[in-house]
Amino acid sequence: MSKAIQSFRIWADMVKLAHSVFALPFALIAAFLAGQNIENRGYPYWGQLGLVVLCMVAGRSVAMTFNRIVDAQIDARNPRTAMRPIPAGALSIPTAWMMLALAGITFAMGCFSFYMFYDNPWPMFLGGPTLLYLCGYSLTKRFTKWSHYYLGSAIALSPVAAWLAIHPASLGWASLILMLAVTFWIAGFDVIYACQDIECDTQEGLHSLPSRLGPQKALWVARASHGITIAALVALGVIADFGLIYAVGVGIVLVLLVVENAIVKPGDYSKVNLAFFTINGIVSIVLALAAIADLMSTSGGHS
Repeated sequence: MSKAIQSFRIWADMVKLAHSVFALPFALIAAFLAGQNIENRGYPYWGQLGLVVLCMVAGRSVAMTFNRIVDAQIDARNPRTAMRPIPAGALSIPTAWMMLALAGITFAMGCFSFYMFYDNPWPMFLGGPTLLYLCGYSLTKRFTKWSHYYLGSAIALSPVAAWLAIHPASLGWASLILMLAVTFWIAGFDVIYACQDIECDTQEGLHSLPSRLGPQKALWVARASHGITIAALVALGVIADFGLIYAVGVGIVLVLLVVENAIVKPGDYSKVNLAFFTINGIVSIVLALAAIADLMSTSGGHS
């Protein structure tokens, strides 16, 4: 039992369960927007929210485990990633596959539960294709420098999936604009993060914007991507009829993204972790709190 617990702890560290904070808040925003359409309620059921969280974390865990498995040899040759559990020998490939299977089963059970308890078959029908798309990111950097945007679009499925899980009949422009915002937000900070691996990506023949365009141009692409994110969040505020609380949240996000893009400079990546982990975690949490507080502050929600 102790060995199994130790393996789970190593796996949880490998897939960075805590980093679910990046996409989960956006899924919750979509869930509360969709919940406005639930008759005589105006917000999601707690059980629905619990299942959204379960499916989000399990689906991300499947994708991250697959990424670590297929990239194990590449990670072993990269000084920055050589001490990850699989290349370092702390977690075997068979054990990683077993963890992936358990996460996949958990995800499937969560999707089926929406049908069982809420008579909503969409998560059950679309769960499999969603997992395949999520795992596909791990292969894209082998043939395209736009893999950052594939990753962004994969994570950005979370708000659309959450909306479908809560109230599929009301899926519309708001969910798609939220997906656009997440796509370019994730892609932008993934470009920043990839600047650390320019030398390794070049040696391995992998594709990334920093290795193909150079860090200076790539960082400008990241800035432009985050500009699109802010524009999309403003558009969401108009379309979803958000109020002052949401507007303040978007303003804070704008300042944070400006700081994030300012502290990372070509050739100096010492603050990448601050930009990637700390600032982006704050971005997602601030926006979610502002959006949900705005929605809950209006009696009956917005129409």
